[in-house]
Amino acid sequence: MSVIRTPSASPSTARAINDRLALDLLHRQGSLTAAQLKTLTGLSRPTVADLVERLQDAGLIEIVGEAGAERRGPNAKLYGIVAERAYLAGLDVRTHGLAVSVADLLGRTRAEASLPFDPDVDTDVAVERAIALLKATTAEAGATTLHTIAVGAPGLVDPATGGLRHAGGLPAWHGKLVDELRRRLGVPVLLENEVNLAAAAEQRLGAARDRDTFVLLWLGFGVGAAVVLDGSLRRGASGGAGEIGFLPLLGPGRLPTATDCDGGFHTLAGSAAICELAREHGIPASSADDAAAAEAAVGYAIDTDAGDAGAFLEIVAERIAIGAAAVTAVLDPGCLVLGGEIGRAGGDALAARVSRRLAEISPLRTEVRAGTVGGSGVLEGAVLTAMNAAQDALFTPGGPGAEGDFPRI
Repeated sequence: MSVIRTPSASPSTARAINDRLALDLLHRQGSLTAAQLKTLTGLSRPTVADLVERLQDAGLIEIVGEAGAERRGPNAKLYGIVAERAYLAGLDVRTHGLAVSVADLLGRTRAEASLPFDPDVDTDVAVERAIALLKATTAEAGATTLHTIAVGAPGLVDPATGGLRHAGGLPAWHGKLVDELRRRLGVPVLLENEVNLAAAAEQRLGAARDRDTFVLLWLGFGVGAAVVLDGSLRRGASGGAGEIGFLPLLGPGRLPTATDCDGGFHTLAGSAAICELAREHGIPASSADDAAAAEAAVGYAIDTDAGDAGAFLEIVAERIAIGAAAVTAVLDPGCLVLGGEIGRAGGDALAARVSRRLAEISPLRTEVRAGTVGGSGVLEGAVLTAMNAAQDALFTPGGPGAEGDFPRI
């Protein structure tokens, strides 16, 4: 890797480009010597010496050790990013509660916590408890302030306003929490649909690490999808790309409406439908939380995989394949990742069944994979998003900072 130099670049612009290149290398590869930075960047020894001094003075890098006893001189020193230079937080906001993770500038988790809520919790009470939990977790991480916060929540994130627009059936405290975080804490608060964040985690850490085009099919309390094409998340004109819960189904039943996805793919493959199907096959599926009950039912069937349990899994796979076929017919992504509680519980066994059934109803070659980031996918994606925004602000003078985007891979 080397810097592309252009005759029109001013000295200050060249310094900024070189500094960012070095910081990105230190983030991806870990601690490096000045000699290694020289080799990887293609910069001259004096230029590297200047940027190392400049980044040390800015509090962004520090000496973390030596390359080896046989090495002498300043090049033997190992430099690394000062992880404590900034702290950031990811929030996973769900219908029945939220989870919080506070991490350092390198995305390393320093503290985590979660808090359940009753479905009928008062909006103001929920907001106060959520903010108190965030502050307590921040203190536990050893931080006094946060640089950036990223929030994952169900619903549509309006690309124009950055606000949350519910598609029906979601608590009012979700949107108010984001507004209050922005007002009270005075730091960038990035809002993203939770399935999109889970896709970020799968691409960076999980089943889609080798893919720049894929679709994450989220199967849990609700169903949804995240669309990644050529390495970029596609949100759609209104932020609703992937809202396949509203996908109408053929048959005598009702059609979904603009505020209610009953009658759409959600009715076929959401957790409530999977629980009902499980009970029809004699599989236990009772819980106050349909998503947890569906996860347990699918997990039980995977472990048993015989008789009624096997028949249940075949129907689940067929239902998922119907939605998958619609997605692949429009996008042809070549790779489909099954996430959410149901996808997680089904694992490779369910993915294989969906793959087989999908191949029977679609002519498009599509690899079906089980998601691997697990139940923390949304939270990990939120931390990745906050980390990238914080690094943009700190690593690039005058950089975009709080604008945020799908995490760079």
